[in-house]
Amino acid sequence: MVGRFFHSQGAQESSTSDVLAQQKILRLDKYEAKNGQASGEEQKVADSGPDFVAERVALHRYLLERINLSILDTMEADEVREELRPLVRNYVKENNLPLNAAELDTLISDIGDEMLGLGPLEPLLADDTISDILIVGAGTVYVERFGKIELTRVRFKDEAHLMRIVNKIVAAVGRRVDESAPLVDARLQDGSRVNVAVRPIAVDGPQVSIRKFSRNPLSLQKLVSFGALAKGMAELLAAAVEAKVSIIVSGGTGSGKTTVLNALSSFIPHDERLVTIEDAAELQLQQPHVVRLETRPPTVDGRNEVLQRDLVKNALRMRPDRIIVGEVRGPEAFDMLQAMNTGHEGSMSTIHANSPRDAIARIEQMVGMAGMPMTQTAIRSQISSAVHLIVQLARLRDGTRRVVSISEIVGMEGDVVQLQELMLFKKIGLEEDGKIKGEFRASGLRPSFIEDLETMGIHLDPQIFNPSGPL
Repeated sequence: MVGRFFHSQGAQESSTSDVLAQQKILRLDKYEAKNGQASGEEQKVADSGPDFVAERVALHRYLLERINLSILDTMEADEVREELRPLVRNYVKENNLPLNAAELDTLISDIGDEMLGLGPLEPLLADDTISDILIVGAGTVYVERFGKIELTRVRFKDEAHLMRIVNKIVAAVGRRVDESAPLVDARLQDGSRVNVAVRPIAVDGPQVSIRKFSRNPLSLQKLVSFGALAKGMAELLAAAVEAKVSIIVSGGTGSGKTTVLNALSSFIPHDERLVTIEDAAELQLQQPHVVRLETRPPTVDGRNEVLQRDLVKNALRMRPDRIIVGEVRGPEAFDMLQAMNTGHEGSMSTIHANSPRDAIARIEQMVGMAGMPMTQTAIRSQISSAVHLIVQLARLRDGTRRVVSISEIVGMEGDVVQLQELMLFKKIGLEEDGKIKGEFRASGLRPSFIEDLETMGIHLDPQIFNPSGPL
């Protein structure tokens, strides 16, 4: 293995891929030299240990001059790290770096992440307690744990170093980010959602937001145990999904819409054909028959863009039993309503809105964006007949996420869509530790589709609709 890993004697024996890779590194070096070293603030070391950020980048170049790049893709990560060990030790010795055994192991791990993964981000991606990674320029990285944002010691050597990692992410899904296309949505191999904004849009340097992919999707039962919703709420929603009740999951940014949509989808019968439509594929459906569609940004010349609306229209020709749109945000809302009204009951989607009533208003606004000659009353009639339940989520001030309302659309009265709230989360006060104290309650109203559930053999305990006590 070692013989394959190291370069052969003489430049003539280098493979074409080696030469191209070296040329790429040379171009990168010139770019970094042009943009200068990190600022004084970025150069500060977060702890008392050695500056692994600068050493990692320098060591990266040192190793690229001495290894056979074409062989990296054929080796396991552990094998690569073992082959790197003697080279890193030699580098440390040549440069008189005062590292103990633990620090040497850390440097070897870091350089492995730099060559095979996403460099400084790898430890954060491996930490299951982190839900979001928020990069604010090269020198500042925040994470969200348990609903709270905290500053980390992770940083990049400079902006060029961060851009190298960003380009590795977006190139892996066939996208690009530069001055002509400074905004991009992408995803990591594990499904984590990535949003990138670079100069000139991002004034202070690259801004990267990573919503981490959960290796073990949360079930409704788990969400109940975490206090995100009551057991009675979970029973109602599970029955509604099984009975093909169309559902919109509404909430603000980071309120858990995708998590809840994933949990609800687990109750879809496994003999149904599902088509999912997303900007960046992140839904984790457990059914065996799932067709995943993803939008595509325009090419450099502005052509070949594939919008969500195009995918919804195409999905209707793919014989789906249900269509699941990761997030409705534009004219595709019209096509989604058409699908729900023409034999695709039980379809689901998410929407950004702060209340069920706001969700209806947003859908109405987005249907209007489709440019169809429809009156306001006609649009509202379409909404009332297509959507049955709105599940409202919220991220509370203490960082917890709750299902704060389950509301049913029960039709039209005049030109107004009528809503009835079935269950809700009621705030009571604050705990001593600042946590919001509250309880889940039923409103006393029963869903209009309760008889349909009974005819399908789905029986709900009447007690979950009793308003006299907590759910």
